[in-house]
Amino acid sequence: MSDSESPVVLTGTMNRLNGSPQDLGEFLGNVTLVVNTASKCGLTPQFEGLQAIYSQKKEEGFTVLGFPANDFMEQEPGSTDEIAEFCQINYGVEFPMFEKTTVVGEEANPLFASLADLSEQPEWNFAKYLIDRDGRLVAKFPAPMNPDDEELVTAIEEALSA
Repeated sequence: MSDSESPVVLTGTMNRLNGSPQDLGEFLGNVTLVVNTASKCGLTPQFEGLQAIYSQKKEEGFTVLGFPANDFMEQEPGSTDEIAEFCQINYGVEFPMFEKTTVVGEEANPLFASLADLSEQPEWNFAKYLIDRDGRLVAKFPAPMNPDDEELVTAIEEALSA
């Protein structure tokens, strides 16, 4: 999916869970997995796998960006502080997490609007978008796919070696 003609999606600024602004362009040069998350979803245990793959591959230039969203059956009802505490206490999340946002429809934040234009909008919590070092979309992986799925891990490793 990624080619030199596709647009860079890691642009603009969004707030991290601690409220500090984050220029998404600062992640250019890394292979990035963008994931919409939720704390009260049957797929929430994927935080563990996301943290594991982040820990294993961050030294190679890989990062995960988590975007909590309450778009699917209100499965992210928490405040920013509650989300941060939940992710840290239950899953030891160290990868960048952002303030709760909207990831589908007309109100989707600019990053997810761009991803939807290039692929499709998230079908549920924990949809995964793989972005190459140039900030371009490589592939979208479905929400139910675990972070340690061979197809996803292979795609990450290929992007890291490109």
